[in-house]
Amino acid sequence: MAVSSGPTPLGTPAPDFTLPDLDGTPVALADFANEPALLVAFVCNHCPYVRHVEQRLGSFHDAFEGTGLAMVAICSNDVAAYPDDDVPRLREQAERAGWRFPYLVDATQDVARAYGAVCTPDFFLFDADRRLAYRGAFDAATPGNAERVDGHLLRDAVSKVLAGRAVPLPHRPALGCGIKWLEDA
Repeated sequence: MAVSSGPTPLGTPAPDFTLPDLDGTPVALADFANEPALLVAFVCNHCPYVRHVEQRLGSFHDAFEGTGLAMVAICSNDVAAYPDDDVPRLREQAERAGWRFPYLVDATQDVARAYGAVCTPDFFLFDADRRLAYRGAFDAATPGNAERVDGHLLRDAVSKVLAGRAVPLPHRPALGCGIKWLEDA
């Protein structure tokens, strides 16, 4: 069943994190301190909504390379219940999709909870002060509609943030698979 992202007040500070990448190297929020914009994308490998946009997400990142946008993807799903979201399959996904940004593993799901992430994909764009400027969809495309996967909503938001401008409301909510929470959480 598809889940929509919930409202997070604009201006909310980015919750701190330090998570391992797919090679086990720690990556922290502070590692992106010098970039004027940071995109945090909650994604996974098994979700058809993520798979629908994954190729474009890789080219989206490449199009903004050198502009001041830092990007990081985080997988927070329960890998015992969804083994396609474990590290070996995430590596395959990153290679398949051409992702050259850090892909992190949130095994405790603490970071997803701190951000208020609820679905995959779920996009959080922060400005230079690490205040939330956009939370919403990549574009209007989903696996079940005829909309073109082009990332125009997120691209417009990033362009505004890089120009030091606000991203006007309303933001189209992200839509995707619900995060697969640990049973004992």
